Amino acid sequence: MDASIVIISLPAIFRGIGLDPLAPGNIGYLLWMILGYLLVSAVLVVVLGRLGDMFGRVKIYNIGFLIFACASVALSLDPFRAGAGAMWLILWRIVQAFGGSMLTANSAAILTDAFPARQRGMALGVNQITALAGQFLGLLAGGLLAVVDWRAVFWVSVPISITGTIWSYLSLRETSAGRPGRIDWLGNLTFAAGAGILLAGITYGIQPYGGSATGWGNPWVLSGLIGGAVLLLAFCYIETHIAEPMFNLALFKVRAFAAGNLAALLTAIARGGLQFMLIIWLQGIWLPLHGYDYEDTPLWAGIFMLPLTLGFLIAGPLSGYLSDRFGARMFSTVGLIVVALSFLGLLALPIDFDYGMFAALLLLNGLGQGMFSAPNTSSIMGSVPSEYRGVASGMRSTFQNSGTALSIGVFFSLMVSGLASSLPHTLSQGLQAHGVPTGAAEQAASLPPVSTLFATFLGNNPIQHLLASNGTLEHVSAAQRAVLTGHTFFPRLVSDRSTTA
Repeated sequence: MDASIVIISLPAIFRGIGLDPLAPGNIGYLLWMILGYLLVSAVLVVVLGRLGDMFGRVKIYNIGFLIFACASVALSLDPFRAGAGAMWLILWRIVQAFGGSMLTANSAAILTDAFPARQRGMALGVNQITALAGQFLGLLAGGLLAVVDWRAVFWVSVPISITGTIWSYLSLRETSAGRPGRIDWLGNLTFAAGAGILLAGITYGIQPYGGSATGWGNPWVLSGLIGGAVLLLAFCYIETHIAEPMFNLALFKVRAFAAGNLAALLTAIARGGLQFMLIIWLQGIWLPLHGYDYEDTPLWAGIFMLPLTLGFLIAGPLSGYLSDRFGARMFSTVGLIVVALSFLGLLALPIDFDYGMFAALLLLNGLGQGMFSAPNTSSIMGSVPSEYRGVASGMRSTFQNSGTALSIGVFFSLMVSGLASSLPHTLSQGLQAHGVPTGAAEQAASLPPVSTLFATFLGNNPIQHLLASNGTLEHVSAAQRAVLTGHTFFPRLVSDRSTTA
C-alpha cells in the first residue's frame, strides 16, 4: 500500500507543502515522489536478499520493519514547505523504501523455509496477492485519507509499522541458519549503480528536452541508459569470476527460475502500464464526462478500480492452493491467457464505456493476475537450493519492481508521443473556437504534453492549468470560460470528439 498510496495523494501533498509540481523546474520533484520508492526497491532487494542468506532472513526482515517505522514517522512530520518540503519527503521515502526492500527481499524466502512444498503455493499465494492487492488498495486509501489531511497519508503507516516491528521481533524465528560468507562489494556496487543509473535514465526520458516532447534524445539520458547497461554487463562478468558472488548467475540455468522471472518482469510491465493508463483514462476522460469534478477524480478512480483488487483476492490464494496439488505451470499459463483476453476486451471498449463491462474486464484481469502470481512465485522459489532463497526472493522482487518502473517510462513515452503529434493543433483550434486569442491558444498548445498528462494525473483541470497562468481566462466571456473549464471540453478534445459539441 505504501508504494502506491502516494500516487493518488500527490495533489493534496503538494498543496499541503505549498508547491506547484507543474511549474517549470518542479516536475523533477513530482517524478521522484512517484518513482523514488520504486527505483530504490528495484535496486536494493537483491543485495538485501543476499544479506538475509548470510546473516539470517528474519534478522534482516526485522531490521527492515524498524527502519520502515522510523521513516513513516519522519514522513508524517515534514517540517518544511515548498522545495525543501518536497526534498524531505523524497529523501525519507527513499529511506522507507530501503526498509521496505528488507521486508520484500526476505518475506518469500522466510515463507519458503517455513512451509513444506505441499503447502508452499498457498502460503506464497496469500503473501503475493496481499502485496498486489495492496498496490491497488493504496490508490483507494490515498484518495480517502488525502481528503482528511495530506499528512494522514503517512500517518496511517505509523501504527501499522510500529505494531509490525514489535510483532515480528516477538514472533518470528529463524528456520534456517545463516550461510557465512564475504560480502561481494564490487558486485553490489556495480549492480546498484548500473540498475539505479539505468532506471533513473528511463525516469528522465519522459521529461521534455529542448523542442522534443520527451527526453530520449537528451545526452544525459542516453549516457544513463548506456552507462547503466555497461555497468550491468560488468556486474555479470564480475559475478562469474569471483569465489563468492552476490548472485549465483548459474541459477538462470534452472528453467523454472529463468522463465518464471522473465514472466514476472513482463507481467509487471503490463500491470504497471495498466495501472497508470487506467488512472489517466478515468481521471482525464471518463469521470469528467460523467460529471465528476477534476479535484474528486483521484478518489473515484481508486473506487472504480476496486474490481481489479477483488479479482486478485479471489484468485490468488485459490490458485496457490490448487497449484500445490496440480502443479504451477497450468495455472500460471492460463492466468496470463486470461490477462491477455482482458486487455483485448479493454482495447475494444469505446472511450465513454459502460461501467458494467469495464468492471467485468477489470475483475477478469485481476483473476488472471491472481492465477499467475502465486504459482509463478512458488515455482521460482521452489526451484533454487535453500541457501540461495534470500537472493532468489530479492531477484524476483527486482524483476517485478523494475518492470513497474519500466512500464512508467514506456507507457508515458507512448502517450506523450501520441499526444505530441495530434494535441497541439487540435487544442489550438479548439481554444480559438471558444474565444481564446490566437497567440494565447498557440502558446498553450505548444506546452509539453507531459505537463498536460501530469495535470490530469494530479486531478487538475488541464485546460484551466494551461490558461490560468497567463491570464487568458480573464479575456473570454463567462459562457466560454464555463465551457473551457467544464467537465467535457478536454475529454472530448483528446478523444477526437467535436470541441464545439
